Amino acid sequence: MKRCMFVDDSAVIRKVAKRILGGPDLQIIEASTGFDAIALCTNDMPEIIVVDGALPDMSAVEFIRRVRAIETPVKPQIAICLTEVDIGAIMRAKRAGAQGYLLKPFNRPQLLDRFRSLQDAA
Repeated sequence: MKRCMFVDDSAVIRKVAKRILGGPDLQIIEASTGFDAIALCTNDMPEIIVVDGALPDMSAVEFIRRVRAIETPVKPQIAICLTEVDIGAIMRAKRAGAQGYLLKPFNRPQLLDRFRSLQDAA
């Protein structure tokens, strides 16, 4: 079973993502801060991570760099979640090690489509 982590300070976003994606093939893990997510990744790295572009405790780029610095055999696919298309933020995230982005609010087809592409690459 693949594991996916949603890192977002909005409980609503995490709940919607879990409802859409959760199932027998994908376990959804939630974190409300970057520091909580890094602690979870250190113990058991998920295959896919979606990180909010506006975390309350650190930048998404810093979060991505910290995750990439964790020594683990699992190299997660990472997507940054933004409220609008921001080419600069997307490029900074990609340079830090992200593979893509997702716009929120997202709907079921958008989220499922993004996850198919991330799962195929994982």
